[in-house]
Amino acid sequence: MKLFRGSSGGTQTETPQSAQKLTRRSSGLGELSRLWDSETPLCVLDLGSTSPANIRFFTERSHRIYSEDLLVASTDPALVSKDEEGKVVLDSRKFLADNLQYPAAHFDVVLCWNLPDYLDESLVRPVMGRLWSVLKPQGMLLAFFHTKDAGPDSPCFRFHIVGKDMLEMQRIVMKREARRGPTGAVHTAITEGFRLQRVFNNRHIETLFRDFASIKFFLARDNVREVLVVR
Repeated sequence: MKLFRGSSGGTQTETPQSAQKLTRRSSGLGELSRLWDSETPLCVLDLGSTSPANIRFFTERSHRIYSEDLLVASTDPALVSKDEEGKVVLDSRKFLADNLQYPAAHFDVVLCWNLPDYLDESLVRPVMGRLWSVLKPQGMLLAFFHTKDAGPDSPCFRFHIVGKDMLEMQRIVMKREARRGPTGAVHTAITEGFRLQRVFNNRHIETLFRDFASIKFFLARDNVREVLVVR
């Protein structure tokens, strides 16, 4: 597994109106789309900042959607601790005590997007374990992974569903805590978004989802592997 170092150091995310929006076709989303016409209301977990497009997409089809921005939650300074070797890590127990607090087998679908690639290393496995537990049996999880050609500066995107197998991608930038300048004006520092932490190969992805019943890979043209797993 190829690792990158560095962090964004921000506290909030924004997708400004001026940010360039790109579109991409998603084979994994296309596979999931057969579920959207279900007469039984589905419960969907969207792991990203609130997306009006995604809320509209699912509520129009009488499904329930929950959003939770785990990347922003992972920047909480209160999570920082040290392991037995004195290395700085994030406290996964505290993180899970504050996030992903849902009953077992609550969701039919989890839209994980590119979370594993950008989440701090110490949180990845605990979060995947929690997602397994909140998925219903036969529930499905969609995740995106960069290929080995990706570099540490690969941008982090927020994904908005705009069609059966189409996504709109909006680059995430970080907004630091606002500060008041000498004139009394409030200033907010805008920095680049989350930094890519690692690149998983297929074997590492299979290990990450080893508790799931099945896994299916889709290789996209933009150096991204889509992975669809079944609980």
